Amino acid sequence: MQEDEGISAFCRDCFNEFQQHAARSHSRCPKCASPRIIAHHELRTLSLAHIDCDAFYATIEKRDNPSLLNRPVIIGGGKRGVVAAACYVARLYGVRSAMPMFKALSACPAAVVISPNMAKYQAVGREIRAMMRDLTPLVQPVSIDEAFLDLSGTENVHGSIAACSLANLVQRIEQNLGITASVGLSYNKFLAKIASDLDKPRGFAILGQSEAIHFLAQKPVGLLWGVGKTLESKLRRDGISQISQLQNLEERDLVARYGSIGTRLYGFARGEDNRKVIPNSETKSISSETTFSENITELDALKERLQFLCEKIAERLTLKKYAAGSIVLKLKQANFRLLTRSRQLQTPTQRADILYDTALPLLEAAAQGTAFRLIGIGAADLEDADKADPPDLFQQAEQDKHRINKALKAVRDKHGEAAIRKGR
Repeated sequence: MQEDEGISAFCRDCFNEFQQHAARSHSRCPKCASPRIIAHHELRTLSLAHIDCDAFYATIEKRDNPSLLNRPVIIGGGKRGVVAAACYVARLYGVRSAMPMFKALSACPAAVVISPNMAKYQAVGREIRAMMRDLTPLVQPVSIDEAFLDLSGTENVHGSIAACSLANLVQRIEQNLGITASVGLSYNKFLAKIASDLDKPRGFAILGQSEAIHFLAQKPVGLLWGVGKTLESKLRRDGISQISQLQNLEERDLVARYGSIGTRLYGFARGEDNRKVIPNSETKSISSETTFSENITELDALKERLQFLCEKIAERLTLKKYAAGSIVLKLKQANFRLLTRSRQLQTPTQRADILYDTALPLLEAAAQGTAFRLIGIGAADLEDADKADPPDLFQQAEQDKHRINKALKAVRDKHGEAAIRKGR
């Protein structure tokens, strides 16, 4: 009779690795008696993970104010804004990210509403990424509070399998920073991202190769990466609502129906994804926007907001050592219709006045008595900072403007944002 080799398992609390045998199944860790055991046939071979912090903004606020611990907390603006984040208590009432604030407060009137403190959240995010990079150099941030990690080949360095190293990492994040996170472990990015959502909060879920096709077959097509509302509606009109239906179609048929996206649908439906974890992925754009407490129709008032946003973008370009190759103006009407307009710059710039002068004609053309609830400006087609604002000996006035901008920035750096403003 063949001996039961068991399933590889480990404890999320003491990181003890052991074999889970069918004949004497462990409900607790044999070393520390913790019930937080992870067991999987492919545990020792999987090394690609997605780590996602749990209700990141709200968790930080609760950490800093323990009186909020059991209360519903919403991070967002005023009644005209949207929900930036919601804690798990608020989510029980149906509150979700990107929900209009008036709807969120209607669903959860007792919620504590806190304005976002992005500087604080970014500082915590940087600490978490530093801890991730101590584990592996292959860290690809997706947002301020989530990232992909590839731990291939780190077993000898850390003396443990990738799964144990990941459990150790999220434990240290929780103990040192007071932030909880969930882990998804798999053999590619697509499935690791799905896995990280399966067991929130403080979760650890695994999707192996042997189970991927069966797991995906039971899910809606909207779960696939890259399938947004438009494509999902098109698939449903064609009678395809479940991933199992995609699994039954040939790649050539999907390409014939949906073009190049058909190849992606074919692969993802079968758990195939060859994208690599790319550390320090390039910033594609830098943007800033503001939602008004009341709709704004007057052009002068819109110009004032635009100038302030251009100054913010210019400072961020300088800080991040980029120059803008083009600008994108974003306007949202009172009926939530979104308008975007873009314009290429003659030369890359870090200067607020050039950003403003380029965006202004776009604003003037759009603001013909229309009521707007939001304005935003973005710097796109980013170049290295050393390409910014090449000197022009025949445009002394432009050089003077540049010196003025530097002087304004120096005053703000020393005395604060409100210390000095430039008139139009």
